[in-house]
Amino acid sequence: MKTRIAALAITGFLASSGTTFADEWSANFGASNNYIWRGLTQSINEGAISGGIDYASDSGFYLGTWASNVSYDADDAYSYEHDMYFGFSGEASGFSYDIGYLYYNYDENAGYDFGEIYGSIAVGNFSLGLSLLANAEPDEGPGEDFGFAKASYTSLDYVIPLASGAEIGLHAGFHEGDFMYSFNGATDDYWDFNVSIAKDGFSAMITTTTLGDDDNGDGVEDYASMPARDNDEMKFVVGYSMDFEL
Repeated sequence: MKTRIAALAITGFLASSGTTFADEWSANFGASNNYIWRGLTQSINEGAISGGIDYASDSGFYLGTWASNVSYDADDAYSYEHDMYFGFSGEASGFSYDIGYLYYNYDENAGYDFGEIYGSIAVGNFSLGLSLLANAEPDEGPGEDFGFAKASYTSLDYVIPLASGAEIGLHAGFHEGDFMYSFNGATDDYWDFNVSIAKDGFSAMITTTTLGDDDNGDGVEDYASMPARDNDEMKFVVGYSMDFEL
């Protein structure tokens, strides 16, 4: 599922460390009061429902699909994001790794479809990840030409297991690049940070970015027509997710 290969939409830390595999199909479901992706809301600070189906082989190969509602302005309240991905994950010499490709598909209201290649390594409770823009199919305007690596996201995560069975996650990420400005509407490179706690599928997170209040217009000329995304404000996110075998 998407949360296996990217920052968790709810809790924000990577889930690649210590993963084991078997030839099996599984499904996942999640709900939260906000869909946060790399520190930015993808649902104009409203609730999101998501779900996906995955296949994992004992060789380390996996593939899957994941979908969620998204919203970027008041007129596309029922837009969707549909992701498809495949990759290979495993362990070697005391560390775990995960590499793959992720394709983000949106409905016509969003105007963008794009793909990324990603990779992460984990040693103990630390993990380091990098995602690079691989291809983009936006409804391109004059002067827009997004090529390979025209955006990147670098993340560093640390997970603290507690005796109660809960896990605390610490996350820092850096997002940059021309495509990121156009897709996310940010006017500058930025850092995002979050602290989360999760147990038995329930999670809570505090997240913020280094963006200023001038980024809330998301790059459009008519700022007044856009709902506030509060990119410069601290956000509190709670959610529940579950996985089950098929």
